Amino acid sequence: MAVRSQPEPRPASSRPSTRAGEAAVRELLALLGENPEREGLAATPRRVVESLGQLTSGYHADLDDIVAGAVFEEAYDEMVLVREIAFYSLCEHHLLPFYGQAHVAYVPDGRVLGLSKLPRIVDAFARRLQVQERLTTEIATAIDSRLHPKGVAVVLEADHLCMMMRGVEKSGCRTITSSMTGVFRRDPRTRAEFLGLIGHRS
Repeated sequence: MAVRSQPEPRPASSRPSTRAGEAAVRELLALLGENPEREGLAATPRRVVESLGQLTSGYHADLDDIVAGAVFEEAYDEMVLVREIAFYSLCEHHLLPFYGQAHVAYVPDGRVLGLSKLPRIVDAFARRLQVQERLTTEIATAIDSRLHPKGVAVVLEADHLCMMMRGVEKSGCRTITSSMTGVFRRDPRTRAEFLGLIGHRS
């Protein structure tokens, strides 16, 4: 099952070439009043295209590859939590970074997932053009649909450069979003336990 945002990105056969991307960056530099040919900027178009390719590599992630061989039958039925997972993403409105920490938990129902796979799932969705609200629900949905646990909880805390560097220009404003399924949504005690473990009051 491929993990892709909606709408689906263009198939590779219909995407502009790397050369076209570099030409677009040169044109943008000229639009800003710069000389794209000067020494400091001569390699910038190539670097920008390569950088954006890495920062949006999540479009090519596949959930089956991420969790392959890492789902184990296990009778453990208490909460599993990996907190303070660092993530970096790009705001789809301004192409500016937002970054922070993800707290991801689930209550198993006979199966557990290798712990390193939770940060990998976070990265698969963070490394694309995003909004924080959608990123939060996509992480929760991916874990829920692959592991079928009793419940999933995801909280993201992030700083948005589109609020800090432009527009309202306010630093120190951290955005918090959450997505909870199953027992985390139904049971206030389970939800309160999770929020307490990540340092939030219920």
